Amino acid sequence: MSESRTPSARRRVGVMLPLDLPVGEVLPYVRRAEELGFDQVWVVEDLGWRGGVAQAATVLAATTNLTVGIGIMPAGARNVCFAAMELATLAQLHPGRLIAGIGHGMPGWMRRAGSWPASPLTLIKEYASALRLLVAGEPGPANGRYVRCEGVVLTEIPDIVPPVVLGVRGPKSQAVAGEVADGLLLAEPAAPAYITNSLRNLGPAPSVNSPEIVVYDAAAVDEDEEAALARVRTVLESVGEPQWAAHIDPLPFAAELRAHRAACPDARHFARTLPADWVRELSIAGTPARARSAIDARHAAGATSVVLAPAGPAPLTALDALARALPDRH
Repeated sequence: MSESRTPSARRRVGVMLPLDLPVGEVLPYVRRAEELGFDQVWVVEDLGWRGGVAQAATVLAATTNLTVGIGIMPAGARNVCFAAMELATLAQLHPGRLIAGIGHGMPGWMRRAGSWPASPLTLIKEYASALRLLVAGEPGPANGRYVRCEGVVLTEIPDIVPPVVLGVRGPKSQAVAGEVADGLLLAEPAAPAYITNSLRNLGPAPSVNSPEIVVYDAAAVDEDEEAALARVRTVLESVGEPQWAAHIDPLPFAAELRAHRAACPDARHFARTLPADWVRELSIAGTPARARSAIDARHAAGATSVVLAPAGPAPLTALDALARALPDRH
């Protein structure tokens, strides 16, 4: 069996691979991210777009030092034994460069795919527990309500076992992450107050001493701060909707934000008229110095990896601009 998991990375900065990036730009994008000094690239797996495992394999093979995160693989989408085989193979071929995110998946998507369970909490708890054991070379646990892999043992296992983080937002699901996972992945917007609140939900004694806390945020960097804020406003159109309550509730202006949404005729008007201070809190946007300060604030709140999701057109151009917010490590 493998000796240890890869150590938690502290104060890392990554970038998201846009799900709608034209296929011919994928490899130039990730290679440029590595050249610019980003620590990580995160791939997403939304129903109908590109598969997470295939993207991760391609990015790992096309780069040298980047850590690649999959954020997220829905627990109901794959048999846990075969998911473990995929992840173990990637981690074998690219030691220490993989982080696996597991989540519930969006309920509407998962229902359309026929994979939404009666108890999502039970499924993700069983799935994450079994996945971590299998990838580490341990026998599968006793069969549960959803996950059946008792006694299964992988033959090929990695020397460095990749962390398994849960991409979940509800307090009960985050408590499960504290019990059975190596950390959390928080979708955007991940303001510092939301990070702090989510860490509390992990419980007093998480299953690992130094959990990975990966956070996503819409990002735009420009010497013209108003131009940067304008680019992220489009991404923030949905944050006033009820499903984003967990992200908004910990913020000091939560009640005002809800009142603002109720007064707006639609989500577009809501985002366009958000006060600039709220936009700054809900994104990583502005001048390079201001964006760097926003990244630092998320690390100070407990994030181990801050992942920038480029806002606006021309992702390759945006990537170069975002790199100007990277901390000086020399």
